[in-house]
Amino acid sequence: MQKAKSLRIAVFNRNFAPTGGGAERYSIALVEQLAERHEVHVFAQQIDHEWPGVTYHRVSAPLKKPRWVNQLWYATATWWATRQGFDVVHSHENTWHGNVQTVHVLPVWHNLFQGRAGFRWVLRWLKVVTSPRLLAYLGFELSRFRAGVGGAERCVVVTSDSLRDVMAATFPACASALSVLVPGVDAPEGVASAAERQSARTALGLPQGVPCLLLVGNDYRKKGLNSTLDALELLSKNNPSAVLAVVGNTTQKAPFEVKVKSLGLAERVFFLGALSDVTPAYQAADVLVHPTMEDTFAMVVLEAMAQGLPVVVSGASYCGISTLLSNRHNALLLSNPHDAAALAQAVDQALNDAPLRQTLINNAREFALSHVWPEKARQQEAIYFAVASTPEV
Repeated sequence: MQKAKSLRIAVFNRNFAPTGGGAERYSIALVEQLAERHEVHVFAQQIDHEWPGVTYHRVSAPLKKPRWVNQLWYATATWWATRQGFDVVHSHENTWHGNVQTVHVLPVWHNLFQGRAGFRWVLRWLKVVTSPRLLAYLGFELSRFRAGVGGAERCVVVTSDSLRDVMAATFPACASALSVLVPGVDAPEGVASAAERQSARTALGLPQGVPCLLLVGNDYRKKGLNSTLDALELLSKNNPSAVLAVVGNTTQKAPFEVKVKSLGLAERVFFLGALSDVTPAYQAADVLVHPTMEDTFAMVVLEAMAQGLPVVVSGASYCGISTLLSNRHNALLLSNPHDAAALAQAVDQALNDAPLRQTLINNAREFALSHVWPEKARQQEAIYFAVASTPEV
C-alpha cells in the first residue's frame, strides 16, 4: 500500500473468529491487511484471533439469549465505547452507529415483506408487531440505513452487486451511500500436489484414492446439504466410491446423520466440524459443491477456486458470486439447487470429463487471483479516507 496518514479504526464483529463463517473471515482478512498501516481496534464478544498491531476489546455478553437482546446490548456497549477517539467506526453488525456499515446478508425487511401485498402484507405486519425480536431487528435496520446516510458522512458497503440491488430497493434512502466490495482471497502458491492431497486427507481422516466432494457451511440446510446427499446417492452409479466431506458447525448434524444412514451413505459422508483453517479440506477435495439456497456472495467458492478446485455452485438467482462466473468456463452453475439429478450430473462432469475439469481448474485460479485481499484492503482504505474525520494526506 502507498504511504498515507494512519487512521484510528474501530471494527465491530461479535464473533471475531475464523470458524464463524464468511462474514467473519471477511472482517478478519481486512483487519489483518489494514493493521499494517493503521491503528485497528476490534470490539467483539468472542475472540479467537491474534495479529500484530491489533488491539482487542472483549464486549461482555450477560444475556446471550434471546439473540435480539444480546444484539441490543452489543450495539449499546460498542456505541458507548467508540463515541470519541476514532477516525472510522466500521460495523459488520446490525448497529445504528458506525460511519462504515458492511452488510453481509439480505436485510430482515426484505425477507419479511418482499413479494407480499394486500392481505399477506397485513398478516406479515401482524406477525411483526407481536414479535419483540422482529421489531428490534427492523428498528436496527431502519436506524442503520436511515435517510441522510449518503455523502461523506457514512458509507454502506455490500458484498455483491445483487445485494446492492436489494439494498437500494429496500432502503432507497441509502442508495447513494452504497458501495460494493466483494470478498477477496489469499493467493496460494499453486494447486495442491498429490503429496499435499494425501497428507491433507490423512490429517482429516478421509480415505485415500477415491473422489472426494467438499461442502463448506455452518447452515447445512441453507447451503444445500440435503440435495448434496441425494446427489451423492445418484453418483453411486458412476462413482461408487465417491465420498463427501462436510465442514462447518455440527450443531445441525443430527437430522442429516439420520438421512445419511437412510440413504446407505454412512461410510461415505464425513462431518469434519468447524475448521479454523479450511485449507487442508480444499487440498483434500476433488470438487467443491455449493448448491446454496441463499448466499449474498459465498466466500467458500472463491477460496476453493483459488486452490484450483472445480466448483459446482447455485446460479445467480441464489448466489452472489455466480453473477461474476461463467458456466463451463470457470464454474458449473446450477439453475435449481434443489435438483439433485442436475447436481449429480455436474459433479460427474467435474470429476470425469478431463478437458472440462482442466478448463475449470485453470480458469478458476485465474478468476480467484483477480480478487486478492491486498487489493480489497486498498479499496476498503479508500472508503475509510472518504468518511474519516481526518482527511487523507
